[in-house]
Amino acid sequence: MRKKQKYTIATLGSHSALQILKGAKDEGFKTLLVTTEDRADFYSSFVFINDVRIIKSFKEFPIFEKKLKTKHIILIPHGSFVAYLGVEGNKKISIPYFGNKQVLDWEADRSKQREWLKESDINIPHEFRSADEIHTYPVIVKSYGAAGGKGYFYARNKQDFLKKMKKFVSRRFVIQEYIIGVTMFFHYFYSPLTKKIELMSIDRRYETNVDSLGRIPLLGQKDLHINPSYVVVGNAPLTIRESLLPKVYMMGQRIVDTSKNLINKKGLYGPFCLETVITPDQNIYAIEISCRIVAGTNLFIEGSPYTWLTYDEPMSTGKRIAREIKMAITKKKLNILLD
Repeated sequence: MRKKQKYTIATLGSHSALQILKGAKDEGFKTLLVTTEDRADFYSSFVFINDVRIIKSFKEFPIFEKKLKTKHIILIPHGSFVAYLGVEGNKKISIPYFGNKQVLDWEADRSKQREWLKESDINIPHEFRSADEIHTYPVIVKSYGAAGGKGYFYARNKQDFLKKMKKFVSRRFVIQEYIIGVTMFFHYFYSPLTKKIELMSIDRRYETNVDSLGRIPLLGQKDLHINPSYVVVGNAPLTIRESLLPKVYMMGQRIVDTSKNLINKKGLYGPFCLETVITPDQNIYAIEISCRIVAGTNLFIEGSPYTWLTYDEPMSTGKRIAREIKMAITKKKLNILLD
C-alpha cells in the first residue's frame, strides 16, 4: 500500500477526469486535478479528488507542470490534452505520462490513421482525393484533430460538396464515403504487462443535430434547409450481437499488433477506441482510431456487460488504467507504461 501512496494520479479537469480519478482513488492512489477557476468548485465537491490546482487556462499547463516535478506524479491523458495542448505540446510534457506519445502522430494525422487501419486488415470507407471523384456519392468531410465532431460536414454529391466548401474554414481535411449503418464505438484496453487485449465497453454518440433530424420524416426535412451538425453532446450505451464479438476482438488485437511495427516497439497500449459503422450485411467499417480514453467510457463507471465477464467487480476504464499502474509498481515495471 505504501508504494501506491507514494504516487499521485493526475489529469486535467475535463473530458473523463472524474472517471480517471475515481478509479485511481479506488485503487489506493492519491489524486490531483488541474483545472480552470470556473470549474474548481465543481471538482472540489468530489471527495475522491485530494488536490485541485487552478490555472488560468489549460494551455498554460506546460508552464504549470514545473511546479509538479518534485512530486511522484503520473499524468493520465485524455481527449482534452490534444484539444488544448496539441500533439507537440503533449510530447513536451516532462511529468511521467501514461501512454506512448509517438502514437499521437498517428492519431492526429488522418492519412497515417488510414495506413494503420489498412495494415491491420480492417475495412475503411473509400476516400476521395478531390471533388472530381465524388460524382453522385454522399460524402462526409472531416477536419484534422480531436474536436468532438466539430469541423465535419455532410454533402449529398459533388455540387453540394463544392457549395459547402466555400464556407469550410479547415485547411486540412479528408473526404470520405458516407457509410450508411449503425455507429458503434468499441472501447479497448491493451496491457503490455499481461499482453492481453480487453473489450471494455461500447457506446454510440449523440450528435447535434443529426440525431434530431433523423426523427423528422423526410418530407418534413425537405423544407428546413438545415445542414447536419456532428458535434458530440452525449453518449448512449450499446451491446453488439454476440456472433460479431470475435470479429470486434480481433480488430482490436490487429490494431495493437500493427502499431508495434508501424510506430515503435512499444506500440499502442492502455485504452483506445475504434469508431465504426456496421452495415446491414454486418460488415464493420472503421472510421477513426482514438489512442486514449474516450468520453463514451464515462457511461461505465460501474462497469459494462463486457467488463463483468472479465472482472467480478465494477471496472471502469479509468479504474483499469489505475489497476495497470498498480500492477506495474508491484512488478517493478512502471517504466514500461510511462513516456
